[in-house]
Amino acid sequence: MWTALFLLLFFGLLAAGMPIFLVLGACAAVLYMVSGQPLIGVAQVIIDHLNSSTLMSLPLFVMAAAFMRQGGVAKALVDVSAAWLGGIRGSLGLVTVVACTLFAAICGSSVATALAMGTILLPAMIEKGYPRSFALGVIGASGTIGIVIPPSLALILYGIVAEQSVPRLFLAGILPGLLQAGAFFAWVWYDARRRNFPVEPALPFTERVDATVRALPALAVPVIVLVGIYGGIVTVTEAAALAAVVSLVVSLVFYRGFHITQTLSVIADALRSAGTIMLIVATALAFGHWMTESGVPAKLVQWTLDHHMSTWMFLLSINILLLILGCFLEVVAALLLTIPILAPALQPLGVDPVHFSIIFTHNLEIALVHPPVGLNLYVLSTISDAPIGEVIRGILPFLILLVIVLGIITYFPPLTMWLPQWVYGS
Repeated sequence: MWTALFLLLFFGLLAAGMPIFLVLGACAAVLYMVSGQPLIGVAQVIIDHLNSSTLMSLPLFVMAAAFMRQGGVAKALVDVSAAWLGGIRGSLGLVTVVACTLFAAICGSSVATALAMGTILLPAMIEKGYPRSFALGVIGASGTIGIVIPPSLALILYGIVAEQSVPRLFLAGILPGLLQAGAFFAWVWYDARRRNFPVEPALPFTERVDATVRALPALAVPVIVLVGIYGGIVTVTEAAALAAVVSLVVSLVFYRGFHITQTLSVIADALRSAGTIMLIVATALAFGHWMTESGVPAKLVQWTLDHHMSTWMFLLSINILLLILGCFLEVVAALLLTIPILAPALQPLGVDPVHFSIIFTHNLEIALVHPPVGLNLYVLSTISDAPIGEVIRGILPFLILLVIVLGIITYFPPLTMWLPQWVYGS
């Protein structure tokens, strides 16, 4: 009964165009009133969860991403990628994959990666004679790498909601992210040869070295963050603050993408984005508290066990469910809505929560380029003035690759678990 009521109310309000944080808040309020659960203490539960040092890292990483996006860092990463990939057919497409991977390792946001790289590379690819649909597809798909390559904002939220170690989750995302980048790289290389895409001239070795030296300040940001975390020097939150400071210095001193007088404006944009996420988190916590008190997660676990569902069947069912939800929900909402229900079911079925975090975030990657709600689709449609149908046509081959990679991640746990186990032990 409660499930039917929630689904009817949730999708009805979404269809009416209500913002997601209001949808979650309204649904939670109605469910509390109808079910008779006391509202006393809900506000304190939300405040207790928001008063998290790990959660504080989220707005700081968002701020670092804003500095990087507007500070000229993206262009430096594109330049160094182009310097080393010149002379290969379809080199601008390959540059897109590599540059998006590098930028993702800095900003942690798929939408920010697609926006930054699309602004620079889309006009360049079209000018060189690449089909616009192909250019939109490779940029939109490569932008999704930002959600799994550390530091990932989605993995931070997953760690908070599922009570898992964020550094362990970061390590788990590295190899799957590189697998995805490798699959995209191979497809672009093959498609470029098949369709006879342009070849960018190979640069002399000295120019390649110069481009690499110019990119070193940008490349230093993820190195500083990861060495700080895994060297035990800083916590995740301190690493986020360090990333924001270093990103600001790099943007102002080395690349000068904006003037120091514009710093407050960039910070305001970042805080606006972070504030939106925090509102969604707060209302989702109220819903999650109701879900826990109602016993729905325990019933889900019991139902799964009663029906003798094997681990592979459970994971297949969850993947299908998440792919369907991705048609309607954006990343943060999908994560905060489903993890409180799914997390308690993992251990009884023998699914490692760290492994599941990457399965989950990869599903969210697909949602970013999955019609009809994929945010990367609309970002690229906006900056290119291309119809959304053209963007979807360009993204389809990469969507197939993403589903194949999802299958590998789901049913080959060592890909995800090897690095965390090597660093932290079993």
